[in-house]
Amino acid sequence: MQSRLTYIIFLLISVISYGQVNLSVTSDKTTYTARDVINLTIVLEIEGSEYNSQQTKLRLPDFSKFNLIGTGSITNGFMDPETNTVISQSVTRLALEPKQKGKLKIGSFLITINNKIYKTEPFDILIKDVDKKASVAASSSKDVYLNMEVEDREVYQDEPTIAVLKVYSRNMDNLRKVKNIRLPKDNDLDVYPVSFAKSEIDPSDYGNMSSQVLAIFLIFPNESGYVEVPGASASMSTFAGKNKIISNKVKINVKKLPEDSPESFKNAVGNFKVSISNISKEKAEVKKPISVLVKVSGEGNLKNMELPKLAESPDYEVFAPKITSNVKTEMTGMKGEILANYLVIPKKAGGISIKTENFSFFDPSKKEYVDLGQEVLNVNAFSHDQILESRTTVEKVNEYTNTFLETVNTPVLKTTSFKVKEKSRLHWNILFINIAILIALFVAYLIFKNWQKKRRLQKTGEPVVKPLGTIAEAEKEIREQLKTDVNDYFSYLENLKDKEDYEKFFQTFEELDSEVRNQYFQSSAEDFAGFLENYKGAAIAEEYRSLTQKIQIEKFAPVKSSEGMDILLSSIVNLYSQISK
Repeated sequence: MQSRLTYIIFLLISVISYGQVNLSVTSDKTTYTARDVINLTIVLEIEGSEYNSQQTKLRLPDFSKFNLIGTGSITNGFMDPETNTVISQSVTRLALEPKQKGKLKIGSFLITINNKIYKTEPFDILIKDVDKKASVAASSSKDVYLNMEVEDREVYQDEPTIAVLKVYSRNMDNLRKVKNIRLPKDNDLDVYPVSFAKSEIDPSDYGNMSSQVLAIFLIFPNESGYVEVPGASASMSTFAGKNKIISNKVKINVKKLPEDSPESFKNAVGNFKVSISNISKEKAEVKKPISVLVKVSGEGNLKNMELPKLAESPDYEVFAPKITSNVKTEMTGMKGEILANYLVIPKKAGGISIKTENFSFFDPSKKEYVDLGQEVLNVNAFSHDQILESRTTVEKVNEYTNTFLETVNTPVLKTTSFKVKEKSRLHWNILFINIAILIALFVAYLIFKNWQKKRRLQKTGEPVVKPLGTIAEAEKEIREQLKTDVNDYFSYLENLKDKEDYEKFFQTFEELDSEVRNQYFQSSAEDFAGFLENYKGAAIAEEYRSLTQKIQIEKFAPVKSSEGMDILLSSIVNLYSQISK
């Protein structure tokens, strides 16, 4: 009986120790054509520091039926928040090319740790014949694949991490055919692009393959735990059409935020500042609205955080705010400011304290919560009688005059202009003689040029024909003739903004947009966005779509703030300056 109990104990210990090491292999799909590249991902996870004695390297199975065309590996470690144990993770990627068709077996991968051999289960893949329609496409895209690399795989919830999307190929010319990049999409994370600018081609970055950076983007995980980032995708242009290629998936460990969060904490993660100000130009009056601006600035999850609201009070009434943002995504994170413009109506005369809700955020660099409390704006509201009494005599006269001109029909007032008296009499005879001499000289010049042309034709015997040039040169000449001077529009838009003539401002912008589109022979905004994506880049096209949406929102907004119009004008100047280069 004692020997059986000892056997059971040793068996349990061996099972527990076996569970500390996890070795797995996955393929991107199970069915391939003869010209496809087989991508294998081998993941080795070692849990606990006492099981990190790796005695052998990862041993590969028999690949005699394949060509190994590329390898790569990444090793990192992180802490499991549930068990508080260290997990060492090693990810190896292999790119294989099949030598024959039919059903092929991928054998077991082996590794020895602490005198124990761990292996993966073998599996089969199917290699089919190449379709005739896709034969031309496969010849150029068979060795092209995407790889997504995440800089930091252990972050807090709502803390950003940088991801880089690269394309690999043995044929350097194929890299230039990859277009239409689509970033990952998932409900548990938010993805914001940093740059779609392609880097220089690295001729030997991954084995015997060339590589190129296609995109850099930020990932904000919304939930804690192990979150799998789905693969990014792109299309590759070939003679047979477009082929879709998908990158690998990445698993990141999202740590839970500390549990001692203040009541005012919502989901703000980063480093922020909050300010409140009165942007109305006139004095505050009872039962008349004033504009109160709440600004949140800093670095963090600005686009998906919950902003602090104005606290409710019996002294004033608050309406829903108009939100404007001036945020940039950079390699270091998301930076900028969010502006919430509230309409506040005072209900009583005298001093009023307009307060924001308590606001706090989590600072990942310090690993602690920061409580900013409330921001207070003190406003002195006047009654209507007090406003009238406080006006000066000049202000009263101006108001009476304006009211009179707006309500009473007045006749058109004629104005006289001052004329400078002539000091001497104009001699009309001399003027006519000079004009006649100029006309005679011009006619003589035309006769001389015509005589020269006839004499040259008589000598050569052939007519002189001006070269027409190529179609591209003719199109360039027409485009130069149609080119719009956007600087004049920029100055006029700035004057309209300063005068707060917003209706004329948006009419002028529509004229500017129409003339620029006509310059490139594009009739609609959608066609123009597609044109910009092909000739100016995806970033310019996306910025144009975003600006047109902001214009429509701002145009029909009931209240327009000077700060929002400044940001809008700056965006217009920046975008159309790049388009007109």
